[in-house]
Amino acid sequence: MTEQDKPQVTAGMRGASWDTRLMDRPYQMVPYALGTADGQRTLGFLFSVTGREKTVVSLMHPREMAITHYLVPFVLDAGCACWVQGPRSIGNDLRLEHEIALLDVAAGMTHLRDLGYEKIVMLGNSGGAGLYTFYNQQALTPRELRIARTPGGRPTNLGDVHMPEVDGFILISPHPGQGKLLMSGIDPSVTDEDDPMQTDVTLAPFSQANGFDAETGEGRYAPEFVERYRAAQVERVARIDARAKAMLRTKQEARQRVKAGTATDADRRAAAHAPIFEVWRTDADLRSWDITLDPSDRRTGSLWGKDPFVSNWGSVGFGRVVTPESWLSTWSGLSSNASLEKTLPALHQPTLLLEYTGDQCTFPADIRAIYEQIPAEHKRHLRVRGNHHGMALSREEEPGQRIAGRHIIEWLRETMA
Repeated sequence: MTEQDKPQVTAGMRGASWDTRLMDRPYQMVPYALGTADGQRTLGFLFSVTGREKTVVSLMHPREMAITHYLVPFVLDAGCACWVQGPRSIGNDLRLEHEIALLDVAAGMTHLRDLGYEKIVMLGNSGGAGLYTFYNQQALTPRELRIARTPGGRPTNLGDVHMPEVDGFILISPHPGQGKLLMSGIDPSVTDEDDPMQTDVTLAPFSQANGFDAETGEGRYAPEFVERYRAAQVERVARIDARAKAMLRTKQEARQRVKAGTATDADRRAAAHAPIFEVWRTDADLRSWDITLDPSDRRTGSLWGKDPFVSNWGSVGFGRVVTPESWLSTWSGLSSNASLEKTLPALHQPTLLLEYTGDQCTFPADIRAIYEQIPAEHKRHLRVRGNHHGMALSREEEPGQRIAGRHIIEWLRETMA
């Protein structure tokens, strides 16, 4: 880094996500607004202690700005800089297409290389794991073989984009990808996407007849029901895929008639229309309410709470409002390119995988599969007590965030020295 690139030392910031006691000391932070290959902007913050660090750890989520992520102080304690980047549409994943989000990541990685960092480590937390492993896969793919179009048909131009390679990975409570995550939680008893109250009672997950006790809020599901339920989840995702593709086909056909000069007024409206639709009842993973399925230290309930009648039928949830393009690229467990089973085979860099044993989002079988799919010669899997966000499982114990942070310090010093 040149002298003009070095930010000024400021007083320790206070944030809701990190432990303020860990950041109550001098450090440097400077914001950067970066241009992307498609002419958009992405915002990032560079944290450092000396401004002379040779390794930088990059942290990003496809839908959130994690500037106060609890691991930033530990990265700095390891002697590394920390780059925290936000997507182009922070907090609004209505139009999130992962292939286009890679343009934001590429802008960040190019910026870090231009600043002179010798090593870049990608830290993928939760949904950030799918984004970063997808970037890595495409960065290591010859330009002419990179994904040319999103699942919705939009040109990506990834073959024209400079995508610097990175040197290491830290995956923390990663799930198998946002599409796979939603497919494991989608309620397959929905029979009409336009009327989510319509239910196939033989598949209803929160029915006493199928194994749910409304008084205790817990389920005990028979193996035959679990098998039929999971098959029906795949079938519902396939139906939504078909719906999204039909919407895009209608729009494309209308555009073709406009170009040919044979369009009606209805065609012109259809060609300009950007359809949006709702996906209801997406918080119904049987493992969340029957914790004997893939047992762990987790408590009954999901990331959204303990009452499935609120979280499954309520307005807040994964993939609730989408476009056909964002559904196919991000939320479809069948069509998304950003699932870890597709992207992990390219991960050859040294990798640290941290599992929280009380995670209500990623379950032990998911983590085992993720670890087995990583082909890197140097990989390590560590288990830490904590929930999905690393918070303590009881008042008497140390938060998992701190234990995970110490593991990261040790791994960075050992691996990136």
